[in-house]
Amino acid sequence: MATRADVKDAGGNVTTDDDSHPAKDQSCRKGFCSVRYGLALILHLCNFSIYTQQMNLSIAITAMVNHTEASSQPNSSTEQPSMDSLGSWNETLKEAKALAPVYDWSPEIQGVLLSSLNYGSFLAPIPTGYVAGIFGAKYVVGVGLFVSSVLTLFLPLAADAGLALLIVFRVIQGIAQVMVLTGQYSIWVRWAPPLERSQLTTLAGSGSLLGTFVVLLVGGLLCQTIGWPYIFYIFGGIGCACCLLWFPLVYNDPGSHPFISTSEKRFIVCSLAQQDCSPGWSLPIKAMIKSLPLWAIVVSYFCEYWLFNTIMAYTPTYISSVLQASPKDSGILSALPFLVGCISIVLGGLLADFLLSRKVLRLIIIRKVFSATGVFFSSMFLVPLPWVRSSQGATMAFLVLSAASSSFCESGALVNFLDIAPRYAGFLKGLLQVFAHISGAISPTVAGVFISQDSNAEFGWRNVFLVAAAIDIVGLIFYLIFARAEVQDWAKEEALTHF
Repeated sequence: MATRADVKDAGGNVTTDDDSHPAKDQSCRKGFCSVRYGLALILHLCNFSIYTQQMNLSIAITAMVNHTEASSQPNSSTEQPSMDSLGSWNETLKEAKALAPVYDWSPEIQGVLLSSLNYGSFLAPIPTGYVAGIFGAKYVVGVGLFVSSVLTLFLPLAADAGLALLIVFRVIQGIAQVMVLTGQYSIWVRWAPPLERSQLTTLAGSGSLLGTFVVLLVGGLLCQTIGWPYIFYIFGGIGCACCLLWFPLVYNDPGSHPFISTSEKRFIVCSLAQQDCSPGWSLPIKAMIKSLPLWAIVVSYFCEYWLFNTIMAYTPTYISSVLQASPKDSGILSALPFLVGCISIVLGGLLADFLLSRKVLRLIIIRKVFSATGVFFSSMFLVPLPWVRSSQGATMAFLVLSAASSSFCESGALVNFLDIAPRYAGFLKGLLQVFAHISGAISPTVAGVFISQDSNAEFGWRNVFLVAAAIDIVGLIFYLIFARAEVQDWAKEEALTHF
C-alpha cells in the first residue's frame, strides 16, 4: 500500500514495518469478539436476509400458479384444489393451505414477475455506491434492508391487489436490495484493517450463500405445508429483525461508534492511517477508464459471475433432470453446494489474512493465487460433470468441490478494488455490480440456448460447462497479467487536483 509522510492519526504516531504495514496493537489484534467482527456478523445476517428475499418468489411461484383451473381475469385468485386424496395430509395443513390463493398467470407473466426484480439493478448500483461513499453506508444499507423486508411482507397482499402493483413492488425491492449489496463495501474502507480485510469482507459476504442454502432447503417445504405466503412472511420478518440490529449498532466509522473500546478504535485508525480513505465528490473518470488494474477487476467480475450465475440458475434444474431427483431431494441436493461455499468463503478469508499478516506472501500475490485457485479448480470440477452423470455421488461431489473452490475468488479479484482505490470503494463496487448483472443477464440465456438445442441435453450441458469454464479462465489470464494491489495514483488525495 502507498504511504503518506504527513499522516494525522487520532491514535498517536504510527510506525511501519518494511512492507509498509502499520505497527499493530497486539492487545486488540486478535479481537474476534470486537465491534468490527460484530459488524461483520450483522452484515452477514443482512446478506442472508437479502438473498432469501431475492429467491423466495422463484420458489413460491410454483405454488402460486393455478395449473388446474382457468380464470377470466389474469390475476384472479381461487382456492387451491382439495387435498382429500392425499390421506397423509392432516386437516390443519389442509385448512392452512386453503387460505393461500392461486393465480392464473401465463408463463409470460411469470417471466415478467421473476425478472422484474432486476429492472432497476442496472441503474441503481453506481449511484448507490457513490452516495454510500460520500455520506456513509449506515443509512443507505439500513434503508435498503428495511424497504426490501417490508415489501417482502406485503408481497402476498400485492399479488391479490393486481399484477401491476406486484411488479412495482418487485422493482422497488430490487433497487432496495442493490442498496444493501453495493453500499455495504463503503463500511469496510473505514472499519477493516488491511490485515483483516479479507476475513471481514468474506465473513459478511458468506451470508449470501447461507441465505441461498436455507431458502432452497426450506422454501419448498413451507409452500407445501403451511402455504406459500409464509415464505414471504418468515423471511421478510427476519429482515425486519435485522433492521433492529442494524440501526442502533452500526456506525459509519469507529470514531462515531459509542460502544467501541479505545484500544480497538486506536488499532483500526492506526492500521488505516497510511491509506487515504476520505471520500471525494469528484471522480477521475478518465483515469479510471485508462487503468488496467481496474479493468482487470472488471473483467474478473464479469467472467467469474458468468460461472456463478450459471450454477445459481441451473443447479436445481441439473439435479432434477439429470439425476432424476424428487422435488424434496432436489431442494436438499441443490442447497448443499451453497452451504459448503459459505464455509469455504470464511476459511478463504482467514487464510488470506493469515498469509498476509505472517508476511508469507505479498498482497498482490495473495489476490492472484486465490483467484487462480478459485477459477482453476472450480472449472476443473465443473467440466467433467456430464461424464459422471450416471453417479449421483460423483455428481454431487463435483458440484460441492466446484462451489468450495470458486469461493476463494472472494479473497482474490472480487475484493481487489478495496486495495487499489479505497477512496472510491463505494462507486467502484457499484460499477462492478453492473458488470456482474450484465453477466447474470447473459449467462443463463446462453445456457438455455445450449440445452434447448440438444434433445437429450447431454451435449447441451457439456457445452454450458465448457463455455462457463473457458470464459472464467480467460478472465483469470487477463487478471493475472494486469492486476495490482497498491493504491493507484488516480485514487490518491494529491492526484485530485489533476481531475
